[in-house]
Amino acid sequence: MAVQGQGVIAWQASVPVAPELLEIDEPGPHEVLVRIEASGVCHTDLHIQKGYIGELPLLLGHEGAGVVEAVGPGVTQPRVGDYVILAWRAPCGACRFCRIGQLHYCAASLNGQPRQHTPDGRYPPPIMGLGTFATHTVVHAAQAIPVPREIPPAQACLIACGVMTGVGAVLYTAQVRPGSTVAVFGAGAVGTSVIQGARLAHAAKIIAVDIEPRKLEWAQRFGATHTVNATDGDPVEQIRALTDGYGVNYAFECVGHPQVLQQVLAARDLAGVAVLIGVPPAGSVLPLDLQWLFSRGGALKPSWYGDCLPTRDFPMLVDWYLKGELLLDELVTRRIGLGDVQAAFDAMERGETLRSVVVFDR
Repeated sequence: MAVQGQGVIAWQASVPVAPELLEIDEPGPHEVLVRIEASGVCHTDLHIQKGYIGELPLLLGHEGAGVVEAVGPGVTQPRVGDYVILAWRAPCGACRFCRIGQLHYCAASLNGQPRQHTPDGRYPPPIMGLGTFATHTVVHAAQAIPVPREIPPAQACLIACGVMTGVGAVLYTAQVRPGSTVAVFGAGAVGTSVIQGARLAHAAKIIAVDIEPRKLEWAQRFGATHTVNATDGDPVEQIRALTDGYGVNYAFECVGHPQVLQQVLAARDLAGVAVLIGVPPAGSVLPLDLQWLFSRGGALKPSWYGDCLPTRDFPMLVDWYLKGELLLDELVTRRIGLGDVQAAFDAMERGETLRSVVVFDR
């Protein structure tokens, strides 16, 4: 029997969104029905709503935590009643990357079929196979990762994307070493999660770079040892002044802008690692002096989802939160209802929030 609910769908680029009625079909083979308890409002959702990435229509939302209410044929895990965080990567175990042990590059990540539809029978695909700006969603069972109930939904949902992406980019993509120096360009939710990852990796110096004083103040709460306001002069020169003229061992781009990536590359020490996390808009181009790039050495690495494995890493991050080592309460700037998603997008563009979180009070 179909479940009656609501969801937020982007039908056309840059058109304001609002909740609308949805019917959610029963889960099919290897799928589970999840009642969403909380969903973070991420920049990726905003970019999709504006038409910068992806094709519309889409059911928005991809940072979700909730409870499994029904399972389809063939599902043994998770079980009905399990409290889960939803992952947009669920390695298939059989593709060319999974076969050689690179599950974080899986080319055939498991997803459920679109089960949410409008009363007139339209099935907008859920973003990243999740669609968590909704009262309910249906996902592949492998996308629903059971976690302890002790972590509240508003905090748990943030692990699903932004926090995992930032922390994973440090631990897995860059493999930051203890005692090293780090610069993080962009101190939003992902950037502050990179800062937390660098703190957990025991970096000696963590430099936050942004143009908003409020975000730089937030960055210090999460572990930044130094801050650089890019409006006060060349951020690369400011970073060099903080690192004895050398630059940093690791630099992270959390904005998705070619000019910022140029600064990230220039802020590295010799053999430094640059990590691209921010999603660039379509058509973005990076002019690059290849001789200069060769002479600097090191690496430029895009980071997809922090190169994580959700089944391994979600429970680990929950454990760190419960021990007080990973700060999540401080990331929740606003708790909102499903009808406030567009207002949350607007606040995000104004730089007023780290994360607004849609909370479904029942």
